[in-house]
Amino acid sequence: MRDLPVHLWVGALLRRAHAGGAFATVVHRGDEERGDVVVKVSHERGKAQLYAPAFNPEGPTEFERLPEGVEDPDEAEVDAAIARRREFDRDLWVIEIEDREGRHFLTERVRGATSIGEI
Repeated sequence: MRDLPVHLWVGALLRRAHAGGAFATVVHRGDEERGDVVVKVSHERGKAQLYAPAFNPEGPTEFERLPEGVEDPDEAEVDAAIARRREFDRDLWVIEIEDREGRHFLTERVRGATSIGEI
């Protein structure tokens, strides 16, 4: 993700989700070239997961599952966390994926992954 303009990376994520049978959309468009991206995954009514870039200044881009230690956060909690991030980062991209299996379609490493499907 670091070497690609963000709009290209987002387009690839959306295509992977659609190819996998999920619905995916851009909820908020950030800076075309260098904005950060958060990915919200809704997998059952009222439940969602949030994936955000993890701090890793030396290596490749990694994501982390938020909030840490919460297995199945309420969608309202996830939406509130996104709103807080958007207050401080106008360049933030917000992607929402609806998938019955809860897949995020990220190809980057995900910290806090709890199952093989999330690695």
